[in-house]
Amino acid sequence: MRALRTVENKTDRCGGRYIYVHDLPSRFNDDMLKECRSLSLWTNMCKFTTNAGMGPPLENVEGVFSNTGWYATNQFAVDVIFSNRMKQYDCLTNDSSLAAAIFVPFYAGFDIAKYLWGYNISRRDAASLDLVDWLMKRPEWKIMQGRDHFLVGGRITWDFRRLSDEEGDWGNKLLFLPAAKNMSMLVVESSPWNANDFGIPYPTYFHPAKDADVFVWQDRMRKLERKYLFSFAGAPRPGNPKSIRGQIIDQCRGSKVCKLLECDFGESKCHSPSSIMQMFQSSLFCLQPQGDSYTRRSAFDSMLAGCIPVFFHPGSAYTQYTWHLPKNFSTYSVFIPEDDIRKRNGSIEELLSQIPPEQVQIMRENVINLIPQLIYADPRSKLETLKDAFDVAVQAVIDKVTRLRKNIIQGRTEYDNFVEENSWKYALLEDGQREAGWHEWDPFFSKPKGESSGDSSTGSSAEAAKNSWKNEQRDQK
Repeated sequence: MRALRTVENKTDRCGGRYIYVHDLPSRFNDDMLKECRSLSLWTNMCKFTTNAGMGPPLENVEGVFSNTGWYATNQFAVDVIFSNRMKQYDCLTNDSSLAAAIFVPFYAGFDIAKYLWGYNISRRDAASLDLVDWLMKRPEWKIMQGRDHFLVGGRITWDFRRLSDEEGDWGNKLLFLPAAKNMSMLVVESSPWNANDFGIPYPTYFHPAKDADVFVWQDRMRKLERKYLFSFAGAPRPGNPKSIRGQIIDQCRGSKVCKLLECDFGESKCHSPSSIMQMFQSSLFCLQPQGDSYTRRSAFDSMLAGCIPVFFHPGSAYTQYTWHLPKNFSTYSVFIPEDDIRKRNGSIEELLSQIPPEQVQIMRENVINLIPQLIYADPRSKLETLKDAFDVAVQAVIDKVTRLRKNIIQGRTEYDNFVEENSWKYALLEDGQREAGWHEWDPFFSKPKGESSGDSSTGSSAEAAKNSWKNEQRDQK
């Protein structure tokens, strides 16, 4: 009640927006950074944890970036970036009873990264169990049993969703712990079938320190000449019979209006931020098929370059980033169902070239207007008038907790007949809708019989997570 009442205080600019941050023991965050060399088997994460998590500055040698605000950011560094942005949040409070939500600064992604390979399940679960034990003893927890708590894990959800206690099973079980089911966890890829995780953007290379840096960049992206109709940066997945990447690469190779950056073994331009951004900046459309899991960082890099993304599975963006992207996906992207590519039902070039130029212009403008809310500002400063990805996520958590509080006080459940298995549908409901019925994307999220996680298009989710790690390993060679 007290937290809700702050909203009514019109003289308090932070009314309804206060965040309380738990003062966790350093073993849950800062100590991990001191051991940055052991955070990944294949990558020395020490350089990526510098500059508040943004990594080393990128030099603008080829003129692809702006002169300031560009960093070699690791795609899994959002734990640190988000926690440091929180230190700049303008409505922090030391009084948890006023807080609209409570932040838990645990580096969940870094914790699992450290122990995924070569460690038994008790080692993998240790910090998660320790954290929950610590939280549940706190007075702040007892008010709502953690339903007002949120934390960030900068990896895909499948790393935190081990299905059994068999040693060979993947990941830890953080998101299956009863206490964690009450909290909201922000991850770069969420599960369509679970209600306690929410997708937030992968970090890009751009971390502006002031609004003007964003406006200048947006203006530049509007004026660019784009000589390619479409482009693709990625590697084939010969080991995955369901992957459409092979066909996409073949179509691109066979087209005079497609630019291809092949990311295979050895030295690759795919690991050069400059080469990637240059390609996206010279393309009207950027193809974004599934990676090993549904999502990929590349989608955000391409939109940052003002390139219209082309998705082939709704789990790659539309059901993931519902806080950050418009519900009407056709305003900023193109959707081509995977089966159309698999069954060779059509040419990507033909389909994209049929979109009228004026419509392409509108879509590109929509993408460019989305840029502020898809990037993480420099955590050492804060933007003035613009809301970045962090601001959007925090406000969404506050809205969720506030709605829950009101429902508890009024004796209502959030959704009258909530089915967790269909949790992806609820985020797509229109305002006022409470029931989730049939949806055109049902076939994309139907599970094979006997499989409790993962779907027919990605095989098992644990396998997808494991493969993404293998490719991380490969990228370092």
